Amino acid sequence: MYFTDRTDAGRQLAERLFGLRDRDAAVLGLPRGGVPVAAEVADALGAPLDICLVRKLGVPSQPELAMGAIGEDGVRVLNDEVIARTGVSGRDLAETERRERAVLEERARRYRGARAPVDLTGRTVVVVDDGFATGATALAACEVVRARGAARIALAVPVAPRGWTARVAGFADETYCVREPVTFYAIGQFYQDFSQTPDEEVVARLERRRGGSAAGGSGGEDTEVRIPLGATEAGGRLTVPADATGVVLFAHGSGSSRHSPRNLAVAAALHRAGLGTLLFDLLADDEAADRTRVFDTPLLAARLRRATDWLAARPGAGGLPTGYFGASTGAAAALWAAAEPGSTVAAVVSRGGRPDLADARLPEVTAPTLLVVGGADPLVLDLNRRAERRLRCEHRLVTVPGAGHLFEEPGALERVGELAADWFAARL
Repeated sequence: MYFTDRTDAGRQLAERLFGLRDRDAAVLGLPRGGVPVAAEVADALGAPLDICLVRKLGVPSQPELAMGAIGEDGVRVLNDEVIARTGVSGRDLAETERRERAVLEERARRYRGARAPVDLTGRTVVVVDDGFATGATALAACEVVRARGAARIALAVPVAPRGWTARVAGFADETYCVREPVTFYAIGQFYQDFSQTPDEEVVARLERRRGGSAAGGSGGEDTEVRIPLGATEAGGRLTVPADATGVVLFAHGSGSSRHSPRNLAVAAALHRAGLGTLLFDLLADDEAADRTRVFDTPLLAARLRRATDWLAARPGAGGLPTGYFGASTGAAAALWAAAEPGSTVAAVVSRGGRPDLADARLPEVTAPTLLVVGGADPLVLDLNRRAERRLRCEHRLVTVPGAGHLFEEPGALERVGELAADWFAARL
């Protein structure tokens, strides 16, 4: 395996692309898996991030086998060899394209909303995916980008089979790749974590870098930061929209980090509500492997308080009210920190939290607290009902019907984002 996950792959790929920084570049990720990779590239190049909407045309009897791909502006790229070998009829091809175009149009509405695509006219456009296998989707993306007026196209992927550039000739002007193994069966074999990228993460990544900056205007901030946490320090991302009314610090749960797609999705909802966010790692990579530290609530809470103090001393954002958003074990850290004497946190939201890990401190929490639990997560729901009886502050327990512990069900994370945005906006 070459990459931990798509974020790691994006960082490695970005190192190959620094020569494009001065070319007025725009970065387009292929949804869904290419967007986390593209986000890291856009960050490194200081370039705007957008999506290039394309859909694979899978052989009806073997949907994972691409016989071509379609893109916006009516673009279609076909693999005649695959079509001939599998005996796909013209009728089957037309039906597959009709179905995939419907998905394409729905995703355009979902990912972009009312926002117009980034203007590509005369620019160098970097098309990014999480890997290159058959190449049909990437080639369709290049066709789409060319049709939208790009002056030059660079196709960039973390991994591709040896000799892949021969297929790209005539579609892209430049190619970039981190690894080109001789033995290549599938893109996923080169990733430790190749789990499906949820739509919520795509939207969150685009929101964070919309127009090249999630701050969205003068006076805002969107930057990588280093936060001193006593004997160690943490990497983080501070995003403060212009005219923000407050900043929410995220305390992630066990096995997660500041790159958590679920927290990114909630952060995007808070940005839309005019709130800033600070996502940071409570534990260093080597510490996260120690399960005793993952469940060490006093340690995690102390680090959350240190991050709060660091933020308070930062010009601009430091003058804003703060809130805590905690998930799983991170929720316990948020509640513990909010119960500390002298805490100025103005509101707390827990998603699928473990408040039992802060049980002794719950009566001392004074910040208004919202507990959000999946309706299909009975164990955690019971723990939160018990915690609710111990809270003395303003509080509310809300269940999201049908949602499990990770809120992976359609619409579940959107509901969490709405609830959190409303809670914080009314109290910061």
